[in-house]
Amino acid sequence: FIGSNFILNWLENNKEKVIALDKLTYAGNLENLKSAEQKENFLFLRGDIGDSKFVGQILHEYKPRGVINFAAESHVDRSIKAADDFIHTNILGTYHLLQEIRIYFSNLSKNKKIKFRFLHISTDEVFGSLSSSDEPFKETNQYKPNSPYSASKAASDHLVRSWHCTFHIPVITTNCSNNYGPYQFPEKLIPLCILNALQGKKLPIYGDGKQIRDWLHVIDHCKGIEKVLAKGEVGATYNIGGNNEKTNTQVVNHICELL
Repeated sequence: FIGSNFILNWLENNKEKVIALDKLTYAGNLENLKSAEQKENFLFLRGDIGDSKFVGQILHEYKPRGVINFAAESHVDRSIKAADDFIHTNILGTYHLLQEIRIYFSNLSKNKKIKFRFLHISTDEVFGSLSSSDEPFKETNQYKPNSPYSASKAASDHLVRSWHCTFHIPVITTNCSNNYGPYQFPEKLIPLCILNALQGKKLPIYGDGKQIRDWLHVIDHCKGIEKVLAKGEVGATYNIGGNNEKTNTQVVNHICELL
């Protein structure tokens, strides 16, 4: 969802080639990228970030100046029911990707090493939850993951940081707030409530509906990622979003007003 929006936004504003690697699990949809199919500066490859051999081949053949890791299992409810995929993709997948990046980076020329970046896309859920009196999350917030999903993303963040500190890989991490917008899989709150409302079904709200999250349109997020990729400090983390606090109930009520 976020990755496909990033690619479409990138291709609209840049001529530089972008390669998409996607496993196409249940939430993946190639139709999201249909408008990019015929562009000469776009290539889609189906595969798993945990497939070290395939990732290594891609890096060796195409020699990217940067890698952006959007890959993640991201649905909290699914992580509660079964956390295996979250551990496999978010933790082990990130580990295998970092290992191949390490090998690739070690063989780059000095000039290309200076320019190379590994950008890891994470979530503000690693910081826990907000109360009505809390300020938006900051980069200095303590990690307090509350679900298997957020714990797996927190673990991946720590791996990325450690590969920078130990192996000097030029990494940057972004922690974004809740995204919404085009091509979002309908298990997420906003598209799910819109579809249910249009079909006259009940609108599902997790817990008591008072949980507070910051909401961020996906294109605003993508623009933030581009800026971090271009100007971000190596080893730093950047929160993207954090100015649109609403409870789940407020979000659902707003959807009803719009419909």
